[in-house]
Amino acid sequence: MLAQVLRPIHDTFRAADFPDLLIGLDAPDDAAVYRISDDLAIVQTVDFFPPVVDDPYTFGAVAAANAMSDVYAMGGEVLLALQIAGFPDDQPAELLAEIFRGGAEKVAEAGGVIAGGHTIIDAEPKYGLCVTGTVRPDALLRKSGAQPGDVLLLTKALGTGIVLTAARDDACAPEHLQATIDSMLRLNRHPAHLALEAGVHACTDVTGFGLLGHAEEMAHDVRFVIDAAQAPALPGALDYARAGQITGGAGRNREGLAGKVTVAEGIDEAVEHLLFDAQTSGGLLLAVPPERVDALAAALEADGFLAARIGRVEAGAGVVVEANA
Repeated sequence: MLAQVLRPIHDTFRAADFPDLLIGLDAPDDAAVYRISDDLAIVQTVDFFPPVVDDPYTFGAVAAANAMSDVYAMGGEVLLALQIAGFPDDQPAELLAEIFRGGAEKVAEAGGVIAGGHTIIDAEPKYGLCVTGTVRPDALLRKSGAQPGDVLLLTKALGTGIVLTAARDDACAPEHLQATIDSMLRLNRHPAHLALEAGVHACTDVTGFGLLGHAEEMAHDVRFVIDAAQAPALPGALDYARAGQITGGAGRNREGLAGKVTVAEGIDEAVEHLLFDAQTSGGLLLAVPPERVDALAAALEADGFLAARIGRVEAGAGVVVEANA
């Protein structure tokens, strides 16, 4: 359906007519990239969504971290952001201020500035950012480029959708919710720096399409083999999945990936849910040359980040999930 909706855009704007638009039409990625000069390009992305947690400050900060993540997934740095917000007309002003404060402080942490924005009246609150960043055209991180022999590294644990669903149902331990919030609030800025230094072949951030959806987007002319046993889970996520706390987003991801992702028999159903689970402000998925993976993993772990080796890249096509890859 989305491909049909976007067809008029591709019919109107032919990639050949916009040679400085490096990413955005022919090869969609995590953000659009437009070349300004030989050594400077603009990275632009937008993301917003309804509240994922009850605390307004935390919601604003998580939404901002999530929006900025696409810039980091391209190897860029955040320059400025515009706020996008929709709220009921009876929303208390102090609540809105807290959402904006959370977003502002997260952008400040990233070294950027909020330079304005736009709000509308909406029945359901929504908040996010349109983010502009900068990157060197010769130092882009892209989804494509993974090569046979690469090792797949993941920099955050999975299961935000599962844990947040359990929290909405009052079935989540406070410490599990806090661990999930801490993960969502953590910027992908430094892992992206380390990935650039390591010369990774491909990169994306894991968000709404889940690990397997984003892996499928990266598997251009290669096969990704995911080891289900190595998939890292947020505290409590697997237990909540076994208790039935699964999301509609995971179900849509599973349906959308039918015929593109093969899951081996005998894998724990809860782990399957984890792999399809839609993430909010998830980590980076990296395709790393094998000779560089140890150094990159050590650098990530030394700075307190995850460096889970969740699979490998082979010749072939698609995504395969194995019990012990």
